[in-house]
Amino acid sequence: MQVGFRCKYRLILQWVGKRQGDPVYCSKCGAPMADGVAFCSACGQAFSSAVALPRAPTMNGPAIAAAAPRVEYGGFWLRFVAYLIDGVVMSLGVILVLIPLIFLTGLGALLSEIHPQEELSDAGIFLIIGVIFLFATVSLAVTWLYHALMESSEWQATVGKKALGLVVTDMAGRRVSFGRATGRHFAKIVTNMVPAFIGYIMAGFTEKKQALHDMIAGCLILRRSNGF
Repeated sequence: MQVGFRCKYRLILQWVGKRQGDPVYCSKCGAPMADGVAFCSACGQAFSSAVALPRAPTMNGPAIAAAAPRVEYGGFWLRFVAYLIDGVVMSLGVILVLIPLIFLTGLGALLSEIHPQEELSDAGIFLIIGVIFLFATVSLAVTWLYHALMESSEWQATVGKKALGLVVTDMAGRRVSFGRATGRHFAKIVTNMVPAFIGYIMAGFTEKKQALHDMIAGCLILRRSNGF
Protein backbone atom coordinates (compact mmCIF):
# COMPACT_ATOMS: atom_id res chain seq x y z
CA MET A 1 0.00 0.00 0.00
CA GLN A 2 2.74 2.45 0.96
CA VAL A 3 4.74 1.72 -2.22
CA GLY A 4 1.67 2.17 -4.40
CA PHE A 5 0.84 5.46 -2.71
CA ARG A 6 4.37 6.78 -3.28
CA CYS A 7 4.24 5.87 -6.99
CA LYS A 8 0.93 7.62 -7.48
CA TYR A 9 2.16 10.67 -5.55
CA ARG A 10 5.32 10.85 -7.70
CA LEU A 11 3.32 10.64 -10.95
CA ILE A 12 1.03 13.45 -9.81
CA LEU A 13 4.04 15.66 -9.02
CA GLN A 14 5.52 14.95 -12.47
CA TRP A 15 2.29 16.00 -14.16
CA VAL A 16 1.76 19.15 -12.08
CA GLY A 17 5.40 20.23 -12.23
CA LYS A 18 5.93 19.89 -15.96
CA ARG A 19 8.44 22.30 -17.41
CA GLN A 20 7.53 25.40 -19.33
CA GLY A 21 8.08 25.14 -23.06
CA ASP A 22 5.81 22.10 -23.51
CA PRO A 23 4.32 21.89 -27.02
CA VAL A 24 1.25 24.05 -27.62
CA TYR A 25 -1.62 22.79 -29.74
CA CYS A 26 -4.75 24.27 -31.31
CA SER A 27 -7.77 23.40 -29.15
CA LYS A 28 -9.93 23.04 -32.28
CA CYS A 29 -7.92 20.95 -34.75
CA GLY A 30 -4.96 19.83 -32.63
CA ALA A 31 -2.29 21.30 -34.92
CA PRO A 32 0.97 22.43 -33.23
CA MET A 33 1.30 26.20 -32.74
CA ALA A 34 4.42 28.35 -32.61
CA ASP A 35 5.00 30.74 -29.71
CA GLY A 36 3.32 34.13 -30.02
CA VAL A 37 0.95 33.32 -32.88
CA ALA A 38 -2.46 35.00 -32.92
CA PHE A 39 -4.34 32.17 -34.58
CA CYS A 40 -3.98 28.65 -35.95
CA SER A 41 -2.59 28.68 -39.49
CA ALA A 42 -4.22 25.30 -40.19
CA CYS A 43 -7.88 25.96 -39.33
CA GLY A 44 -8.00 29.74 -38.72
CA GLN A 45 -9.07 29.50 -35.08
CA ALA A 46 -8.02 32.64 -33.18
CA PHE A 47 -6.74 32.54 -29.61
CA SER A 48 -6.30 34.85 -26.69
CA SER A 49 -4.42 31.98 -25.03
CA ALA A 50 -3.52 28.43 -26.02
CA VAL A 51 -3.52 25.01 -24.40
CA ALA A 52 -0.15 23.57 -23.37
CA LEU A 53 -0.30 19.77 -23.23
CA PRO A 54 2.10 17.78 -21.02
CA ARG A 55 4.50 15.38 -22.69
CA ALA A 56 3.32 12.36 -20.69
CA PRO A 57 0.05 13.14 -18.90
CA THR A 58 -1.10 10.62 -16.27
CA MET A 59 -4.41 12.28 -15.43
CA ASN A 60 -7.41 12.98 -17.60
CA GLY A 61 -8.95 16.43 -17.49
CA PRO A 62 -10.87 18.83 -19.72
CA ALA A 63 -8.81 20.86 -22.17
CA ILE A 64 -9.21 24.52 -21.31
CA ALA A 65 -8.80 27.21 -23.95
CA ALA A 66 -10.03 30.74 -24.23
CA ALA A 67 -11.26 30.94 -27.79
CA ALA A 68 -11.62 34.27 -29.54
CA PRO A 69 -13.93 34.91 -32.52
CA ARG A 70 -12.90 33.31 -35.80
CA VAL A 71 -10.46 35.21 -37.97
CA GLU A 72 -11.97 37.45 -40.65
CA TYR A 73 -9.94 38.28 -43.74
CA GLY A 74 -10.10 41.57 -45.59
CA GLY A 75 -11.96 41.02 -48.84
CA PHE A 76 -11.55 42.60 -52.26
CA TRP A 77 -13.89 45.57 -51.89
CA LEU A 78 -12.54 46.69 -48.53
CA ARG A 79 -9.04 46.55 -49.96
CA PHE A 80 -10.14 48.43 -53.08
CA VAL A 81 -11.55 51.33 -51.04
CA ALA A 82 -8.36 51.35 -48.95
CA TYR A 83 -6.36 51.51 -52.21
CA LEU A 84 -8.29 54.60 -53.32
CA ILE A 85 -7.64 56.35 -50.01
CA ASP A 86 -3.95 55.45 -50.17
CA GLY A 87 -3.80 56.77 -53.72
CA VAL A 88 -4.83 60.23 -52.51
CA VAL A 89 -2.36 60.12 -49.61
CA MET A 90 0.54 59.03 -51.83
CA SER A 91 -0.26 61.66 -54.46
CA LEU A 92 -0.03 64.37 -51.82
CA GLY A 93 3.24 62.86 -50.60
CA VAL A 94 4.76 62.85 -54.08
CA ILE A 95 3.77 66.49 -54.63
CA LEU A 96 5.22 67.57 -51.28
CA VAL A 97 8.54 65.91 -52.14
CA LEU A 98 8.70 66.72 -55.85
CA ILE A 99 8.00 70.47 -55.80
CA PRO A 100 10.89 71.35 -53.43
CA LEU A 101 13.24 69.11 -55.44
CA ILE A 102 12.34 70.86 -58.69
CA PHE A 103 13.25 74.25 -57.25
CA LEU A 104 16.33 73.03 -55.35
CA THR A 105 17.79 71.43 -58.48
CA GLY A 106 17.12 74.51 -60.63
CA LEU A 107 14.72 72.62 -62.89
CA GLY A 108 11.95 75.07 -62.06
CA ALA A 109 13.89 78.04 -63.44
CA LEU A 110 14.79 76.13 -66.59
CA LEU A 111 11.20 75.04 -67.15
CA SER A 112 9.99 78.63 -66.85
CA GLU A 113 12.17 79.56 -69.84
CA ILE A 114 10.35 77.13 -72.13
CA HIS A 115 7.64 78.90 -74.14
CA PRO A 116 4.73 76.77 -75.37
CA GLN A 117 4.62 78.53 -78.73
CA GLU A 118 8.29 77.90 -79.51
CA GLU A 119 9.74 74.70 -80.90
CA LEU A 120 11.61 72.68 -78.29
CA SER A 121 15.37 72.57 -78.59
CA ASP A 122 17.42 69.49 -77.77
CA ALA A 123 18.18 71.00 -74.36
CA GLY A 124 14.47 71.50 -73.73
CA ILE A 125 13.71 67.88 -74.64
CA PHE A 126 16.40 66.59 -72.27
CA LEU A 127 15.06 68.89 -69.57
CA ILE A 128 11.56 67.45 -69.88
CA ILE A 129 12.98 63.91 -69.85
CA GLY A 130 14.88 64.80 -66.67
CA VAL A 131 11.71 66.06 -65.00
CA ILE A 132 9.85 62.87 -65.97
CA PHE A 133 12.71 60.74 -64.61
CA LEU A 134 12.72 62.72 -61.35
CA PHE A 135 8.95 62.32 -61.02
CA ALA A 136 9.18 58.55 -61.60
CA THR A 137 12.01 58.16 -59.08
CA VAL A 138 10.22 60.17 -56.40
CA SER A 139 6.96 58.28 -57.00
CA LEU A 140 8.71 54.91 -56.71
CA ALA A 141 10.50 55.90 -53.50
CA VAL A 142 7.44 57.46 -51.85
CA THR A 143 5.10 54.54 -52.63
CA TRP A 144 7.67 51.96 -51.48
CA LEU A 145 8.52 53.70 -48.20
CA TYR A 146 4.88 54.55 -47.54
CA HIS A 147 3.76 50.91 -47.77
CA ALA A 148 6.83 49.29 -46.20
CA LEU A 149 7.13 51.66 -43.24
CA MET A 150 3.42 51.85 -42.46
CA GLU A 151 2.70 48.13 -42.80
CA SER A 152 5.67 47.18 -40.61
CA SER A 153 4.83 49.83 -37.99
CA GLU A 154 2.63 49.43 -34.91
CA TRP A 155 -0.34 50.33 -37.10
CA GLN A 156 0.40 47.35 -39.38
CA ALA A 157 -1.49 49.26 -42.05
CA THR A 158 -1.41 52.17 -44.43
CA VAL A 159 -3.77 55.10 -43.85
CA GLY A 160 -6.36 53.54 -46.15
CA LYS A 161 -6.22 50.14 -44.49
CA LYS A 162 -6.30 51.76 -41.05
CA ALA A 163 -9.46 53.65 -41.99
CA LEU A 164 -11.13 50.41 -43.09
CA GLY A 165 -10.00 48.43 -40.03
CA LEU A 166 -7.49 46.23 -41.90
CA VAL A 167 -4.03 45.08 -40.82
CA VAL A 168 -1.18 43.33 -42.65
CA THR A 169 0.24 40.23 -40.91
CA ASP A 170 2.34 37.20 -41.70
CA MET A 171 0.70 33.78 -42.06
CA ALA A 172 0.64 33.35 -38.26
CA GLY A 173 -1.07 36.69 -37.61
CA ARG A 174 2.06 38.47 -36.44
CA ARG A 175 3.37 41.92 -37.37
CA VAL A 176 5.51 41.86 -40.51
CA SER A 177 9.07 43.13 -40.74
CA PHE A 178 10.18 46.01 -42.96
CA GLY A 179 11.82 43.48 -45.29
CA ARG A 180 8.67 41.41 -45.69
CA ALA A 181 6.57 44.54 -46.23
CA THR A 182 9.07 45.61 -48.90
CA GLY A 183 8.83 42.20 -50.55
CA ARG A 184 5.05 42.40 -50.54
CA HIS A 185 5.14 45.84 -52.16
CA PHE A 186 7.49 44.89 -54.99
CA ALA A 187 5.70 41.56 -55.52
CA LYS A 188 2.93 43.74 -56.97
CA ILE A 189 5.13 43.98 -60.07
CA VAL A 190 4.29 40.31 -60.69
CA THR A 191 0.63 40.93 -59.83
CA ASN A 192 0.48 43.74 -62.38
CA MET A 193 1.79 41.38 -65.07
CA VAL A 194 -1.30 39.17 -64.81
CA PRO A 195 -3.91 40.24 -67.40
CA ALA A 196 -7.28 41.77 -66.47
CA PHE A 197 -6.19 42.54 -62.89
CA ILE A 198 -6.73 38.88 -61.97
CA GLY A 199 -3.79 39.05 -59.54
CA TYR A 200 -5.74 41.61 -57.50
CA ILE A 201 -9.21 40.12 -58.02
CA MET A 202 -7.92 36.90 -56.46
CA ALA A 203 -8.42 38.61 -53.09
CA GLY A 204 -12.15 38.19 -53.61
CA PHE A 205 -12.26 34.42 -54.06
CA THR A 206 -9.14 32.77 -52.58
CA GLU A 207 -9.55 30.89 -49.29
CA LYS A 208 -7.74 33.48 -47.17
CA LYS A 209 -8.63 36.47 -49.37
CA GLN A 210 -5.05 36.79 -50.63
CA ALA A 211 -4.02 38.64 -53.75
CA LEU A 212 -1.11 37.24 -55.75
CA HIS A 213 1.47 39.48 -54.06
CA ASP A 214 0.16 38.40 -50.64
CA MET A 215 0.81 34.77 -51.56
CA ILE A 216 4.30 35.56 -52.84
CA ALA A 217 5.25 37.46 -49.65
CA GLY A 218 3.41 35.13 -47.27
CA CYS A 219 1.10 37.83 -45.90
CA LEU A 220 -2.54 38.14 -44.85
CA ILE A 221 -4.92 41.08 -44.65
CA LEU A 222 -7.06 40.73 -41.52
CA ARG A 223 -9.92 42.75 -40.09
CA ARG A 224 -8.92 44.41 -36.83
CA SER A 225 -12.50 44.36 -35.52
CA ASN A 226 -11.94 40.79 -34.34
CA GLY A 227 -9.23 41.52 -31.83
CA PHE A 228 -6.19 41.92 -34.08
